[in-house]
Amino acid sequence: MKVASLMRSPTVTLVVCLLALAAWSPARADGHQELRPADHVVLISVDGLRPEFYLDPTWPAPMLQQMVAEGAHAKTVRGVYPTVTYPSHTTMITGAVPARHGIHYNSPFEPGGQTGRWYWESSLIQVPTVWDAAREAGLETANLGWPVSVGAPVDLNLPEIWSLDPEVTFIEKLKRETRPPGLFEEIEREATGRLTGDNFTIDHMTRDDRAGGAAAYLLERHRPNLMTVHLLATDHFQHEIGREGWLVRRAVAVVDRAIAQMVEAAERAGILDRTAFIVTGDHGHVDIHTTLAPNVWLAEAGLLEAAADRGRWRAAFHTTGASAFLHLADPNDREAVAEVRKILDAQPPGVRRLFRVQERDELDRLGAAPDAALALALTPGINASSRAEPPAVRPARGATHGYVSDFPEIYTGFVGYGAGFRPGAVAPRLHLADTAAIIAHLLALDLETPDGLAPPGLLSSLP
Repeated sequence: MKVASLMRSPTVTLVVCLLALAAWSPARADGHQELRPADHVVLISVDGLRPEFYLDPTWPAPMLQQMVAEGAHAKTVRGVYPTVTYPSHTTMITGAVPARHGIHYNSPFEPGGQTGRWYWESSLIQVPTVWDAAREAGLETANLGWPVSVGAPVDLNLPEIWSLDPEVTFIEKLKRETRPPGLFEEIEREATGRLTGDNFTIDHMTRDDRAGGAAAYLLERHRPNLMTVHLLATDHFQHEIGREGWLVRRAVAVVDRAIAQMVEAAERAGILDRTAFIVTGDHGHVDIHTTLAPNVWLAEAGLLEAAADRGRWRAAFHTTGASAFLHLADPNDREAVAEVRKILDAQPPGVRRLFRVQERDELDRLGAAPDAALALALTPGINASSRAEPPAVRPARGATHGYVSDFPEIYTGFVGYGAGFRPGAVAPRLHLADTAAIIAHLLALDLETPDGLAPPGLLSSLP
């Protein structure tokens, strides 16, 4: 039989395709071959990402907009509650809502008063992550600035953390927590130059310039199978000045260039065709005009003291963005809860319009804050404060998040580009938990994502 005729045989064609798949599919740690759509996944979180950054061509994001044109994307992504950074980022890498994964807020509620601690350590996550699944599969991992990543099972890990000790600088603390030892110095030497409290801080856009350079270096030099990256500028400047303005546009441009650096690094490394890039965010932003401090009412009623340690307290609101969650000194103190409800109901109509009370059944449906007795969901335009000193209502400016994710301004976005994504595919809406499921699909990871789904319409079949 001639070669051309042989190749037209369905049986032979199937065999050839299977052999080709085996040729590019790396062996697992146990020696078995694993078919997967991508060899490398780069998960990039743009903090405060709004879909218009990549859907509206007037925003300065040519790399993101090219990714949309050549890859897949969602018009909106619904987040978790509260729509704040740490719970959201943990959902992205677990496929679970906060009530399951254990990171309920940015900072844990501390009965003796807030110390400034956030949920930094990955040991606080109560379900498996994509990092865990990648390690179990024998894959190499890297991380740059992902929340809740101190001590994570990551091969190259520059986590997100800062110092609460005035004698220890932010950079010193970060260097101490970077693994393996020497990685921080390697990044400075080979990629970024010296990192300082001025050029690697959230207050300046140079942070994302250097983060992009560091991530590009890690991708090109070490070629991890999974890399997680957190970019911050778009969130910070929306908080500062609101959703619009030149500083926000400049921040979008800086973030876009950081993403382009990573794409260019994959191209230089010769792995671009086998790399999947996921660009997503944790929440949108809402312009604010007023701050509400419900602990003022509790202090006036004697349920707590206006002190750093809350004094002899029975009930206190733990605020995060535009939400406030009621915690009790004694979880069985139902009388305190009843008294708080009376206080809330007694507010004048103008103030009462600034929030609505969320009972435990609603919080359960949202997968939020299992230790809270109830919560206040604030009206768009209102921010929450934990202060107990009057007045309870005061003016505010800028933008915030933390709202229930059920209206357009608070939605975030998703772009999938490269290996494993179907060019031109569009999803009207995804959920933030879908991110982990998509990563698990792309890398053929064994990971249960209880609240997430890998939408087949966005994903290409195996080549």
